[in-house]
Amino acid sequence: MSSIIDTLSQVLGERRTASPESSYTASLFAGGLSAISAKLHEELEEFIEAAENLESAGNSQGTDAALIHEAADLWFHSMVLLTHCGASPALVLDELEQRFGTSGHEEKRLRTTENT
Repeated sequence: MSSIIDTLSQVLGERRTASPESSYTASLFAGGLSAISAKLHEELEEFIEAAENLESAGNSQGTDAALIHEAADLWFHSMVLLTHCGASPALVLDELEQRFGTSGHEEKRLRTTENT
């Protein structure tokens, strides 16, 4: 796992039990799934808006600071939700690694077959 992902995962684990007054992240954990989900929805909307703004400006280079900033917010809050649910980011990376080299169509077909 990436060094920053490892470090962030460790910090999130610590903040999970910290005082909500001491940390923004701890306050999200204290708010539970509904607070974390609301923030994640907000961040997703901001990420999409940044991409739409980039595209409407005719810039598709992916170097826009707003897009990168919003992606970082989205990833961070996704990690908060994972931590809240007791899941490790390492499991997500493992899942992505397993999917690597498999067509998206094939991966979706396999998931559909497994669920029937």
